[in-house]
Amino acid sequence: MEMKVSVFGTRGFPLVQGGVEKHCECLYPLMDASCRLTVFRRRPYVRSSGAICDHIRFVDLPSTRIKGWETACHSLLCTVYSLFRRPQVAHIHNIGPALFSPLLKLAGIKVLLTYHSANYEHKRWNFIARKILKLSEKIALRTADAIIFISEAQRQKFGPRIQAKSCHIPNGIQTPQPTDATDFLQAQGVRKGRYILAVGRITPEKGFDCLINAFKDAALENCQLVIAGGVEGESSYFTALQKSASDCGNIIFTGYVYGSQLAQLYSHAALFVLPSYSEGMPLVLLEAMSYGLAMLASDIPANRAVNLPPQVYFATGDEKELADRLRQRMCNPAPEKIRYRIPDAYNWKQIARQTVEIYGALCAGRYG
Repeated sequence: MEMKVSVFGTRGFPLVQGGVEKHCECLYPLMDASCRLTVFRRRPYVRSSGAICDHIRFVDLPSTRIKGWETACHSLLCTVYSLFRRPQVAHIHNIGPALFSPLLKLAGIKVLLTYHSANYEHKRWNFIARKILKLSEKIALRTADAIIFISEAQRQKFGPRIQAKSCHIPNGIQTPQPTDATDFLQAQGVRKGRYILAVGRITPEKGFDCLINAFKDAALENCQLVIAGGVEGESSYFTALQKSASDCGNIIFTGYVYGSQLAQLYSHAALFVLPSYSEGMPLVLLEAMSYGLAMLASDIPANRAVNLPPQVYFATGDEKELADRLRQRMCNPAPEKIRYRIPDAYNWKQIARQTVEIYGALCAGRYG
């Protein structure tokens, strides 16, 4: 049976920065031809105009980049477009883009929500934005016929009514692409094997300010801190990070990195650090695991859910503890790559199959 599905809540893919974007880029190409996917992208972020596989059709709609308005405006356009196209399922990624989902329900379109994170917990939002996101969460959870939580800890926060129509499907791990190449490192002035790596979009909830302060306090000789991530709506935060790093010549911002350049950074790092204050399901932590890197991560529930050894975790936001741990790890580096046990649940092919099964159940009326 052919299933027509609209997808929105992502800025787009391929080659667009962000956890939701990476999730979609890994997930949808693995689905079979029974899924006819219309993926709505936000035109200012589109990097590639060509088709990536036969069952995915991109529709690039206008979008503002104004903080607080971008998601709402684009989601409204996606909703209206879907009302005319009448797919069987609308797959909405995260709570903010689901603000207009009641309109889809009124039109008889089944709604699948993937709950990535509680966006209102992110430091970037002011009081009014948090209230709107909380309202959107209530609407999204009530309207959705089925819900995928990428974090089981987040799912457990809700009552029986929500849990009855939801399931836990985590993010996955892509096959790593280790490389001996170092041309990108050389171009950035990065010394192979003597740097601490952090990867993520430059936003306050990622905790890069904590990491920079801890790195400076650790006063590590012949060691660099490399932060790989782009800046979109948080230019003032990035400016503050640059100012904080300006008196230390060993902190490098590479900007958004992907593909072979990102593989070089993962392949030759001495330590990976994820200092986030808030995460849905940390894809970059899974990526670092796949490369066998020694790691440190804040002890937020999403990072704890990955079930890494206890010594990996440090108290969230504790700059002194993080500085001590950085000194300990960099002065006693791991002699070889670490072999982490990666559960089958993090296999993208399995995640794609599970998602397609939910589409089928929605189309057959077994949800909602």
